[in-house]
Amino acid sequence: MKIILTAWLAVCFIVSHAQIPDHVYRSNIRSATLTRYADIYSYPVMTLNSADQFELHFDDMDADVKSYYYTYLLCNADWTPSTLFTLDYIRGFQNVRISDYRNSSIALTRYTHYEAVLPDRNCVPVRSGNYLLKVFLDGDTSKIVFTKRFLVVDNRTTIAAEIQQPFNAQWFQKYQKVNVGVTLNSTVNVFNQQDVRVVLIQNFAWPTALYLNRPNIFRGNYFGYNDEAVTSFPAGKEWRWIDLRSLRLMSDRVQRLDKNKNTTDVFVKPDGERLQQPYIYYRDLNGLFTIENSDNVNPYWQSDYARVHFSYFPPANRPYEGKNIYIYGELTGYGINDSTKMIFNADRGAYEKTLFLKQGYYNYSYVTITDNPGAGNFSIANTEGNYWATENNYMVLVYYHAFGARADELIGFTSLNSLLQPQGN
Repeated sequence: MKIILTAWLAVCFIVSHAQIPDHVYRSNIRSATLTRYADIYSYPVMTLNSADQFELHFDDMDADVKSYYYTYLLCNADWTPSTLFTLDYIRGFQNVRISDYRNSSIALTRYTHYEAVLPDRNCVPVRSGNYLLKVFLDGDTSKIVFTKRFLVVDNRTTIAAEIQQPFNAQWFQKYQKVNVGVTLNSTVNVFNQQDVRVVLIQNFAWPTALYLNRPNIFRGNYFGYNDEAVTSFPAGKEWRWIDLRSLRLMSDRVQRLDKNKNTTDVFVKPDGERLQQPYIYYRDLNGLFTIENSDNVNPYWQSDYARVHFSYFPPANRPYEGKNIYIYGELTGYGINDSTKMIFNADRGAYEKTLFLKQGYYNYSYVTITDNPGAGNFSIANTEGNYWATENNYMVLVYYHAFGARADELIGFTSLNSLLQPQGN
């Protein structure tokens, strides 16, 4: 029995480590979103032991009915799975079936829309930290369909944060630095500086998050982080956008709209390099997308899908040497892979990519990745450019690893916007 139990635990450990945050494992799944309840523009953060809830939405393009379930996986600050058993952080059932679904209507594309409000009262997270929402088939956790991140916060800190223009002459016009001061309350017992870790996230994008393991100032229960060499982000520029809320009328970023018998093709106006263009402020979603519909009543099951064709023209219509270009944002899951990589069309002198998107409003950017992998190969400097006064959202997360604990706790959270904070020096 001991051998069997050890083998079972080893299998569970391998399966949990094989799961990637914010990843879709099945090609039939589209438009998966997880937001705070009744707020489509929000990031899924809840307070521990509160009445906060999330909304989960996704489409199954097979257009049939399947038995989808969900559960939670507790992770550490770096999204490695904790070594706790599920009984240690879930109260109630270990998984819940998604029973709310509806077939699409008034749409050329057939699909089944699934939705859920969570946490369900019979399956509640009881520890703070990073969580993966795992959706799987037929009650079998090995049939993983997709994962989404969410955060559970047990507020035991006071966080003071501000965004400033860096002093460094090389970064002065292109970066934003985040100064953070964290004061722990009396329930947090710290033995050394490494017990507390701060994570900074720009525009909800975890791939570019900064992990701060050592404070510049450590005084009693106060931790200060103000070293611009480790707390600065490339500022970028406002995100590009495409408005697909209507497939009957062309929005301002649509060049052509082709209605076919079974689908719709949307050709986005060609994009170009913005490095040399002056900075222009306009309101954006900071990389997110929303499912919205101005043609019909309900955006979730009365929205259609379209093949959206993107084109990016590099300078002199020549491909970037030693670099690949990717479409970047929540619409691609912030992924850098073959599904987001653009292909250079020598006849047009442009990079091209087609995405299958549901009606809604989408932000996106173009990023370059060098052929030679390594630190610093991810960049928006060529395609978008950077300007220090760009409007960006930031999240500050404070994690605590107690002595002898087997998981990180999320004990502090705040969000701030660069336009609402003091800027400059």
